[in-house]
Amino acid sequence: MTSELEKILGPLEAEILETLWQLGQPASVRNVLETLNKGRRPPLAYTTVMTVLSRLAEKGVLTRQQEGRGYVYEAAVSDAAELAVRNVVREFGDAAVAQFVETARADPKLMRRLTRLMREE
Repeated sequence: MTSELEKILGPLEAEILETLWQLGQPASVRNVLETLNKGRRPPLAYTTVMTVLSRLAEKGVLTRQQEGRGYVYEAAVSDAAELAVRNVVREFGDAAVAQFVETARADPKLMRRLTRLMREE
């Protein structure tokens, strides 16, 4: 999956996001750092991981909650496809959504799936 993520994020950003998915719960910088550094030579610095986590939170890829003096981070997206769609909609807004609907109209199978998904709550 990293290669899919690396099309959207940088290599370290992708690795950090995958680490948070792997952990499956909110994690501190220290937790993420320790997981990333298992078997890694040279190890990453705490400040490097902290900076990348903070930037991913600013981009909306992660959420963060204050816990004590620091933060815990959690993935705000469940996979690379969700991240890609969020980025396209953020970048192009209504035009992206309109183009997607037009594309779906040209493909009956996709249109049925889209209609079914829109009816679900």
